Amino acid sequence: MNLIPKIGLEIHLELSTNTKMFCGCLNDSSESHPNINICEICTGQPGTLPVLNKESVVDALKIIKAVGGEIQNKSVFARKNYFYPDLPKGYQISQYELPIGVGGEIEYFISDKPKKVRIRRIHLEEDTAKLSHSVDCSLIDFNRAGVPLMEIVTEPDIGNSEEAKSFMEELILLIKYLKISEVNLEKGEIRMEANISVGEAEKLGTKVEIKNLNSMRALANSISFEIERQKKIILADEKVIQETRGWNEEKQNTFSQRIKEEAEDYRYFPEPDLPPLIINDELLSEAIVSELPSDKRKRFQSEFNLTFKDADLLIKQGRIADFFEEAVSELLTQIHADYTQTNADTKVLFNYLTNDLIGLFVKYQKTEEDIGLTPHHFAHLISKVISGEYNSKMAKEMLKTCFSAPKMINHFRHLQKTFETAEGIEALMKQNVKIIDKNALKQIINEVIKENKKAVDDYKSGKESSFEFLIGKIMQVTKGQADIDVVREILKNILK
Repeated sequence: MNLIPKIGLEIHLELSTNTKMFCGCLNDSSESHPNINICEICTGQPGTLPVLNKESVVDALKIIKAVGGEIQNKSVFARKNYFYPDLPKGYQISQYELPIGVGGEIEYFISDKPKKVRIRRIHLEEDTAKLSHSVDCSLIDFNRAGVPLMEIVTEPDIGNSEEAKSFMEELILLIKYLKISEVNLEKGEIRMEANISVGEAEKLGTKVEIKNLNSMRALANSISFEIERQKKIILADEKVIQETRGWNEEKQNTFSQRIKEEAEDYRYFPEPDLPPLIINDELLSEAIVSELPSDKRKRFQSEFNLTFKDADLLIKQGRIADFFEEAVSELLTQIHADYTQTNADTKVLFNYLTNDLIGLFVKYQKTEEDIGLTPHHFAHLISKVISGEYNSKMAKEMLKTCFSAPKMINHFRHLQKTFETAEGIEALMKQNVKIIDKNALKQIINEVIKENKKAVDDYKSGKESSFEFLIGKIMQVTKGQADIDVVREILKNILK
């Protein structure tokens, strides 16, 4: 028996609007205090009326355009009725028969090979409150109630957990490029549900829904488990039950929650307090969609002669992709205006960016703005490497010094000519040279320890802040020229 899985996803995305979906309460997923951003509307008080958030409509139009879907000139909000403690009104305002968008597709890649998932519908709705359960009670935080949600429903075009994960990574990248959500999984800003059916050939099997998946790991593992569970049932000549299941991360299995509801169970009917949503030219003009990640990936491959893997690496870095493009433009149009562009030049810049600069950003937890490094500066440095004026070791040390020497910020911002002459960069490196000689540093550290016995005693008694105090004293004595990583290593060994 040739059993084939077919998987569709329902993605619930919290939009980064300033206010909630139908009221003026602040939409702030970082708010840690419960029941702060609430009002009579989002807590379902009698006699209140919803007012649609225009910003959420524009955000929905952006993603419909991005996936090539069809924008519905007229859509209708509906009441989705069900009773649960996190739903203060006893119903959720959503869209059912007439969503704001239908159709479209998203291309993603498996081992550099393109695949596509069709989009069935895109609609707007409000989020529910958040429940926290303990042994003897459940608490409700209404901060999330009424937050704008966009639901994206796919066709069952996904075949396994790897495809589902890759598709979601591409969708999240698209959302970030459109700047409609931060897509923070840890904060629950995107939640996924997987509809899985296993059947023969082109036939769909019985659909089972896995609810509330909030990580890529949970998505992939739950799909893999559920496919195997359904296969075992079918091969045993038993019937798969249409139901809603949850995912147990600890046990790594799915578990039954309830028999799957049908649409009629929710008793949908048009929301009487909201008129039909009419998409006019003003709304369409505000839904501006710039270059999408899929287009940028292709352009980087053709324009800069990058491999798919190299282009994809930059595209997924977001801001770094823009930094790369600006630096290449500077390198090839201004610095190298006297000769023809070569792919080798671009490759040199790419290698220093991805092999060295990105690693330094991660290690020191800084951005280019923090250290005053612009694409213009970076291009000048790479031009000197290409011309042979600076060797690789010198360039790498220069980049490292950018992050570890605070003085470098002013040099980057005000002394552009530093990068234009070998003398300038050599002088700069000498000025910011690091003390890495361990014997010399040990002498300095021992002197600092003698002069700060109380801090040493405090550290040994468990006060961790005293260690940082001693580090500060050592850096003060060395005028910031000691290699801080070496200092930490020596100080820890001495204070053991």
